[in-house]
Amino acid sequence: MIHERCGVRCSVTKEVLPPALGTVSEPPPLFDGTTRLYICYICPFAQRAWVTRNCKGLQDEIKLVAINLEDKPAWYKDKVYPQGTVPSLEHNGKVTGESLDLIKYIDSNFQGPALLPQDPAKRQFADELIGYADAFTKALYAPLISKVDMSDEAVAALDKIEAALSKFSDGPFFLGQLSLADIAYVTILERLQIYYSHVRNYEIAKDRPNLEKFIEEMNNIEAYKQTKNQPLILLDFAKRHLKANTFSLIKF
Repeated sequence: MIHERCGVRCSVTKEVLPPALGTVSEPPPLFDGTTRLYICYICPFAQRAWVTRNCKGLQDEIKLVAINLEDKPAWYKDKVYPQGTVPSLEHNGKVTGESLDLIKYIDSNFQGPALLPQDPAKRQFADELIGYADAFTKALYAPLISKVDMSDEAVAALDKIEAALSKFSDGPFFLGQLSLADIAYVTILERLQIYYSHVRNYEIAKDRPNLEKFIEEMNNIEAYKQTKNQPLILLDFAKRHLKANTFSLIKF
């Protein structure tokens, strides 16, 4: 079906997800012509690539391979992706990584609805937003890692995307209609909303109506909904891993 607010064809059948592979697992038959997206279900950066795959309707073309980063199989780093991080994409005999690069790669190298606009002004703004996504993530995670209530940098970063969401009036997303810019932020916001609410008693969307509407509309998109974790799972992960070495496991 077509989501009427974003124009993206959404899968209506819930995908049966493969189990996460750990140290005792055998690798898939690598470089056999199958396109594989290596992810970790809990990782927001891998989730970006997963959402992009779903938004383009590539569930049959790109096979998911889930990796357990807490029990990571040696073959993943040795035989698939030397960096050992997720996401990575096995396609046409090579492996591509880094989430913000990978979502662009998937959008430009596979069939399906385009997730970057042709309009020059919107395209430039998309590039600016995607380029800012790492700085935004670091600004918002820093108070959680350092155990301070909030920071001026975090507030400014949230206010920046609140303002960015008002630039185009033809829809609730950064460019009006759903794009890679939204995918670059939504998986991070999914976690921040939960972490700040439960750990810092701070509601990131309070007094930010554009951000509140953005989150509401994204939660109606099946291609994204199917990638979400239960809040309690994310909170448990945060309690165990939200410290200075968190980002050693996953890659921006």
